[in-house]
Amino acid sequence: MYRFLLTRQWVILTLVALALIPTMIRLGFWQLHRHEHRVAQNQLIGDNLGAPAVAVEKLTAPGRTVPRDDTWRTVTATGTYDIAHEVVVRQRTGSDEQSIGYFVLTPLLLPDERAVLVNRGWIPAGPDLTKFPKVPAASSGKVTVTGRLKADETTGNSGIKDKQGLPPRQVSLINSEQQAKALSRPVLGGYVELTASSPKGGKQPQPVAAPNHSDIGPHMAYAVQWWLFSAGVPIGWIVLARRERRDRADEAAKAAATPEKVPAAAGAD
Repeated sequence: MYRFLLTRQWVILTLVALALIPTMIRLGFWQLHRHEHRVAQNQLIGDNLGAPAVAVEKLTAPGRTVPRDDTWRTVTATGTYDIAHEVVVRQRTGSDEQSIGYFVLTPLLLPDERAVLVNRGWIPAGPDLTKFPKVPAASSGKVTVTGRLKADETTGNSGIKDKQGLPPRQVSLINSEQQAKALSRPVLGGYVELTASSPKGGKQPQPVAAPNHSDIGPHMAYAVQWWLFSAGVPIGWIVLARRERRDRADEAAKAAATPEKVPAAAGAD
């Protein structure tokens, strides 16, 4: 009845189906894990943004990697901007997520002879990318900044290639260890993404937008889709097998109902 299942075509089809089922199940769990990570990350961002502001020195130190649990914490720092060592970070998008420009990265010199990097915001790219762009001047004198604590960028955690041979005072990554080489004092690990300063000063770069921590993404829907696909494979295999059996039975019935033609005798009148 189902002997056709032993044919080469059906053996290959069955093996492919058996391979697809666990693969799709694993892909579903992969998407589920991505969903859970996204939810946990959103929770962390929301909790840290809503936490009371603390002095940046309490959460980081020179040579220290900012822990994941402390990223996005609101921090404050008081000092004076070191304009001489200000750099711009290339290939960064503005708040519209389309315009390409620079982040303005300025060291803030702290009273204890240390420094912390401050991302003062975004400016559009000029016509000549080989020249240092026109940057709104930072506030002079003592200033108190408030912002979101971020971990140092690396190629591994950002996906951005650390290009070498860039024009003077231009960098690809925001990295405290790299910038510490140009300063004559220790630099706190990570950096501050500026949200407010006192005094505010004149025209300033466009502030970096706060992260969207309400969107959980489509990962859960993708997980359900993969699991539905995995359930559909055996169902589809059964449907195809029953259709094949029915078609073969119909062909056999037609062949049985067709009378055999008897060849005429040779030489008959």
